[in-house]
Amino acid sequence: MKGVPPLVEEVKNAEGQRVLRLNFHPGQLKAWNSEARFVLVLAGTQGGKTTFGPHWLAREIQRCGDGDYLAATASYDLLKLKMLPALSDLFVGRMGWKYHAGDRVIYNPQNTRRIILRSMEAEGGLESATAKAAWLDECGQARVDVRAWEAVQRRLAIHQGRALLTTTPYEWNWLKVLHDRAVAGDPDFEVVRFTSKDNPAFPDREYYRAKKTMPEWRFRMFYDAEFTLPAGRIWPLDPSVHIVKPFTIPPDWHRIVGVDPGTTTGAVVWLAVEPASGVAYAYREWSGPGLDAERLAHRILEYGESYLYVLGGSPNEDDYRTRLALHGLPIVAPWVASVEAGIDRVFALFRLKRLLIFETLHTLIGQVSRYSRELDAAGDPTERIADRHSFHLCDALRYACCGVPMRGEVKPEARPEPSPRSLPVEEDKVDEMTEFV
Repeated sequence: MKGVPPLVEEVKNAEGQRVLRLNFHPGQLKAWNSEARFVLVLAGTQGGKTTFGPHWLAREIQRCGDGDYLAATASYDLLKLKMLPALSDLFVGRMGWKYHAGDRVIYNPQNTRRIILRSMEAEGGLESATAKAAWLDECGQARVDVRAWEAVQRRLAIHQGRALLTTTPYEWNWLKVLHDRAVAGDPDFEVVRFTSKDNPAFPDREYYRAKKTMPEWRFRMFYDAEFTLPAGRIWPLDPSVHIVKPFTIPPDWHRIVGVDPGTTTGAVVWLAVEPASGVAYAYREWSGPGLDAERLAHRILEYGESYLYVLGGSPNEDDYRTRLALHGLPIVAPWVASVEAGIDRVFALFRLKRLLIFETLHTLIGQVSRYSRELDAAGDPTERIADRHSFHLCDALRYACCGVPMRGEVKPEARPEPSPRSLPVEEDKVDEMTEFV
């Protein structure tokens, strides 16, 4: 845009040396000045988050010296189209580093400093190094699982390295949990938010055109970088009410399992029902590639728990239920067969504050948050479920809730704040558990 200085300018200092001058806008400058260990930058589209990341990482390399650093984005396509060009412009074009395409590494040939480039879709690739700092771009996309963030923290643990997370808030997921921790005052986190219009290079006319033509919730998310919920969302999830801290579940509580077998993707949700109040807590989730009956039965039974009900599958999946029973998992068809009736039951449980979710169930929370109706041309919800085949955990939750008795609104028993030591650690599961910070 005419009159707007470039982000990076080459100038000479008083000694005549060539240096780079950075022209940050106020939002970028606030992120630059943050001393938090984990800096979460929520930015509107084209707000200047990806162009900021390489300079933040370069400063961390200057501070921390020789060693490995990590730069990861949501997918390999984004790595090639956005992150790699941004890093190459600074490190290769201006600083004289080299890029090795085979290893996806940018390195300084004069020392042992290198930047390892990875996709967060392939979580195994994030386990390959001990890093001193990390930049994660577009980490709020639905394809990025919380396990990728946990893997990055393991890579940073030895050096207690810092991380910069730059993204648009595409949906309510594990990133919303980090956001809320920062807002609540966790000293390890800081949230910096700026809109598309805060970037002086972004045209005001385009910002207001989008504001006029897009649904308000979607505009606020993609251009103002605010966590919002879809206009046609199906269930009245209120994070301040329905999302709770984990606690050790007493052994006398009834446990109910909802199973969506799925041929390509399966999902399971575990509920525990407090006897006195009838409040159901979703305390465990699983989703992944579809499993055969033997492996799915093992996946559910491996915890050694006693279940009051195991409910799942559509009315025409009797054969799969029979095969699960043959492998030791008695499972029955949900007695609320209609999808809409099941949706109404879950809605009622949420509305009555009878269904609560452990805050560690990031994927379930994300799916419930964006589970919505398609909108018509006027932006009003229709009867159709948007992208309905993508919500396997919502289906599993709907099945499980068939086993929760319906009563009036109740207040669950007050519970003390749990410490990490108070949470149940299951045998043979220790290696899979990481501290979520």
